[in-house]
Amino acid sequence: MAALAAASQHKRVVILERFRLPRYKTCGGGLIGISMTMLPEEITPPIRAGAVSFTFSLRGKSERTKTSDVPLVQLVQRDEFDALLVDAAAAAGAVVYDDTTVTRLTAEDEGMRVTTRNRGDICARMVVGADGSAGRSSAYVGVELDQVDLGLEVELVTPNDQSRNWGNRILIDWGTMPGAYGWVFPKGDTLSVGVIAERGNPDLTRSYLNDFLSRLHLDHQEVLVSSGHLTRCRAQDSPLFRDRVMVAGDAAGLLDPWTREGISFALRSGAIAGRAAAQGAAATSAADVASAMTAYADEISSTLAQEMRAGRLFMRAFTRHPRLFYLAVAVLPKAWDLVVRTTSGGVTFAEITKPRVVRMLLSALGSGDKLS
Repeated sequence: MAALAAASQHKRVVILERFRLPRYKTCGGGLIGISMTMLPEEITPPIRAGAVSFTFSLRGKSERTKTSDVPLVQLVQRDEFDALLVDAAAAAGAVVYDDTTVTRLTAEDEGMRVTTRNRGDICARMVVGADGSAGRSSAYVGVELDQVDLGLEVELVTPNDQSRNWGNRILIDWGTMPGAYGWVFPKGDTLSVGVIAERGNPDLTRSYLNDFLSRLHLDHQEVLVSSGHLTRCRAQDSPLFRDRVMVAGDAAGLLDPWTREGISFALRSGAIAGRAAAQGAAATSAADVASAMTAYADEISSTLAQEMRAGRLFMRAFTRHPRLFYLAVAVLPKAWDLVVRTTSGGVTFAEITKPRVVRMLLSALGSGDKLS
């Protein structure tokens, strides 16, 4: 879902560029862990499956399965999840403009002019851009990126003879390409299967996906949806606002550099941006507006940006030494406990890397000679 939210003193408008009701099927992992805690109590996500087991493999071999007593993650279809959020916004009083393309953002004396292709101009006191890293708001603010990856994914009909294998189990494959991994997420009668790797080797990434499907005996299953997307991580000093436009989620390049998980980052940054937008829309002076925007950037810098900094440490170490990460999770109970806690939202990478010794170890692994 790509959206911009425009706020005035009297009306909130949600502009959906690529959602286009009636809703269409989309591919997407849709893991809900820490994200669940960010949703309002009245919103119940449309859960398709709950995973209690994680299977880890290294370069397609040596599978090890770990199981938890309680579901670690809950899985959704992104089109259903996004539709739920849109409906909740409308129920809260927002006016939804669907299938509306934004062509320009223009700063004016006391607000922003949002020019659209099919609904004319919308004048807003504040704008929150959540239209993706390639969207209009990201370009307007001048978001800078330092990591871009290519994800390829297919949604398949779950084979009848494999339905029990995937009922409550996720598979993660590490290390076929540097920094890459593959996944299988169960969604009841469907499976989301995908891989992600550094942009620049699309043929190798495609080959990784094909080999992954073949190894799992899923290469001849009916494909419901096939998709590709880029994930983009912001540079550490990248701007988060310009004039009266703030960017959140993918539009700001906010996601974890290692896992490339973005749902929780989008929900958390969106909530922070929403509060800042409300404050800015009610402001009576340019200084108060600037204060609201700066407060947004400061809160992101002290929270999500710290998590991204820790994620970069993990990513650099994992890229060089995937075997060490695999062995740690497969053999060490404490490593598996960290997987459980991070996946369920009990702890963040930033909290894990608070001890100086952990940061030093990850830095050494990320800059040393490749061991695996």
